[in-house]
Amino acid sequence: MSKVAVVYWSGTGNTEAMANQVVEGAKNAGAEVSLFTAAEFSSEKMDAFDAVAFGCPSMGAEQLEESEFEPMFTDCEAKLSGKKIALFGSYGWGDGEWMRTWEETCRGDGAVLACESVICNDAPDAEGVAACAALGKALA
Repeated sequence: MSKVAVVYWSGTGNTEAMANQVVEGAKNAGAEVSLFTAAEFSSEKMDAFDAVAFGCPSMGAEQLEESEFEPMFTDCEAKLSGKKIALFGSYGWGDGEWMRTWEETCRGDGAVLACESVICNDAPDAEGVAACAALGKALA
């Protein structure tokens, strides 16, 4: 049974809703899943999981949330090489540039992206919910 961590930061609840769907998708695919907020996760915990889903909304000028999420993610970057991961998050404006930049960072770190990243404009609609569940399944 694969062990999957779902790690997220959410300001309005949209990315949290996405995280819960990722958890459901991974559980339904038979994985053992642990849900963490960005403040609860660190690079020390990376080794305990076969795969990690990271969720963060787009902030400001299309960037990751700076006070909690980005420092935690930067801490985890050294452990990304060869690790199966997936990315998700919501945005309120722009075209998803923050996600493309984030994917490039992860690929540069040697991470294995398990599936296409999922971005939702504001709250996830039915299509977004299904995409999040599929992301979880891909990690399991």
